[in-house]
Formats: sequence, C-alpha cells, structure tokens
Amino acid sequence: MVDPIAFSETSLDRAAHLREPDALARAAADPAARCVPVWRGKPLIETTEEGLRAGWLPMDAEVLREGGEMLFLGLSHGAPRFTVDISAWVDPSLDADAMRAFIDQSINHHPSLPERYGFTALRSAMGGLSGYEAGDLATARAILEWQRTHPHCARCGAKSNVNKGGWQRTCPDCGAHHFPRTDPVVIMLITHGNDVLLGRSPGWPEGMYSLLAGFMEPGETIEAAVRREVVEETQIEVGPVTYLASQPWPFPSSLMIGCKGEALTRDITLDPVEVEDAMWVSKERCMMAMAGHDPDLLPARKGAIARSLLEMWLADEA
Repeated sequence: MVDPIAFSETSLDRAAHLREPDALARAAADPAARCVPVWRGKPLIETTEEGLRAGWLPMDAEVLREGGEMLFLGLSHGAPRFTVDISAWVDPSLDADAMRAFIDQSINHHPSLPERYGFTALRSAMGGLSGYEAGDLATARAILEWQRTHPHCARCGAKSNVNKGGWQRTCPDCGAHHFPRTDPVVIMLITHGNDVLLGRSPGWPEGMYSLLAGFMEPGETIEAAVRREVVEETQIEVGPVTYLASQPWPFPSSLMIGCKGEALTRDITLDPVEVEDAMWVSKERCMMAMAGHDPDLLPARKGAIARSLLEMWLADEA
C-alpha cells in the first residue's frame, strides 16, 4: 500500500461562511484561535520529540506583529486557524546561499520564540510532517504567495484590497473580484512494457531523474496535455491515458495531475530547452534506485507526487 501523497490531506474545514468581517473578528478573538506565520515562503515549524509539526501560535504572539493582515485558513477541529506573512522581519543570521540551494535546508529562528521553532522550507520539511500538518502549511503558503504576487487588479491595474479573509481581492476602482489561482500541471507515468520514462531538467542535482511534467494550456484536455508534453520533450508518441492521483503543489500554486500513459514508440529525441536528458528505466533498476542502491540514478524526492506514482507502479497499483 502506497503512503498518502504529500499535501493531499488537511485538517482544515475551509468554512467559507465565516469569510465576512464580523465573523472573522469573532474567529480571531476566539481563545482557541491560532496563527502560523510564514517568512519568505518558509512556514514556522516546531521540532518536537515526536517529529515536526506546524508552528501554530496564540494570536497575541510577539512574532505575529512583524506581519500585516492575518488571513483566515478555516477551522481545524472547530478552532479558527489563520496565517500571516512576516517577511518584513530581517534575520541577521540569514544564509543567502543556503536559501538559494535546490533544497533550502537552512532554518531561521526568530528571537522571540523558543529554539524549537524555526522558519523552514516546506520542500525540506514535508517528508517529516504528518499528512494533515503538511497539507495545512501548504494551504497557508499558497494563499500568502498568491496575495504577495497579485496586489493589483488584472483588469485595470489599480491596487486591489484583501477581501473574504484572504480568499478574494477586490478592486476599489473597477469593482472586479479576483480569486486565488491554481495552475494545472500534468505529470506522467509513461511506460512501455517493463520500462518507465524518466527525465531531468537542467540545474537538477547530478543523477536526479523524475517523471515528465508540464503545464496545461487553455482549451486542452488532461489527456491531450499528457500527449503533447511527452511529444514536445522526447518525441515519444503516447496512446491511452488514465488518471491516477493529484497533489496540490504550493511552489507556488500548482495542482499536479498524475496520469499514466502507454508509449507507442521508444526512440527518444530530446528538446534540450525542456529537458537535459531522458531515458527508459526498467522496473528492477527503478526499484534499486528507490532503495538508494543505484549510484547513478537518484529517485524523485520523498513527498513529490512523482515518487508516489513510481511507488504505485512498482507495487503494481498503477
């Protein structure tokens, strides 16, 4: 049995009926209300003896004063949950090189919090968080990133205002309403007999390969997007396509749509702009790589849907 896909579970009841000023004020004043701050895209995470968990803080915590308006995530077991961006805080010990790494392993500590709390990149922490904790933090990161990157009205260009607890922006000039965007991305388990098609993008760590993936385009079905992306990147033709699973991917705002496709051809012709390399890998070699026993082939990282889809294939569940 394959483990649940990262970010696919959450404790949050979105509670859209509470996204009004009076209801939000009451929710924020609830003694059970908690807020998780996010700094430069890194949510606050608490390290405990049992493992990692989201850094939910009381609404009057000092660190929360570093941020702006708190956004409403929903209810967790009946208790209000909020998030806030505190990126204005300056960490004097910031390691800029570490934060630019493929996976940021650095942890940033705010002076008002105990050492067990730290702002941690979700990509590096997702494997150590429980399913619900990871999903809750993914929601917080995604909604804050949308707010950060969409401050102006897409219709007239005026500065828009936060509305509905953060789930809408409204333009004061033309009255347009804007909602959080989610970009659909197809990711494909393409097989031919006993082999699976893997590729790597430029800039990835040496030896890392994963499943092919790409953004869907307007007017395109999921099946058509799968076939187009595989042809564009490798010139391999794909026949039947079936849906397997999906994953919210908050880096910054994608929905990964996992599919399986049967290849009709095997010859690979690379598009060097799209992929640096691609190859067919046998089920036996893939199994060795997933166990860490292939020095030349690094498996997709834990938490990514690519790894889950490969695990499904290896377990004959896909």
